[in-house]
Amino acid sequence: MEIFGLRLKTLRLAKSLTQKQLAEKLDIGKGAISAYEQNTMYPSIDVLIKICQFFNVSADFLLGLSETKDIKISHLTDEQVEIILKIINQFEQIST
Repeated sequence: MEIFGLRLKTLRLAKSLTQKQLAEKLDIGKGAISAYEQNTMYPSIDVLIKICQFFNVSADFLLGLSETKDIKISHLTDEQVEIILKIINQFEQIST
């Protein structure tokens, strides 16, 4: 499960958060975030759910069971969704 720590750290840094800031948002200790990122400790189910909800990702993604990072769009306008889909399409064209 080494991928868990790497994905958590990547998600945290993408939001420009320190370990302390993320710990505060999740209502857990800073040491726990450090241990998760170093793969020396893993979160409880309750904390895993909080992490997934905070970052809008699935547990499968965090645990390395899926490479798909779901994006929740229910709070976006139709215009915003259209823009995001165009950007994704452009990235896919560059990748191929």
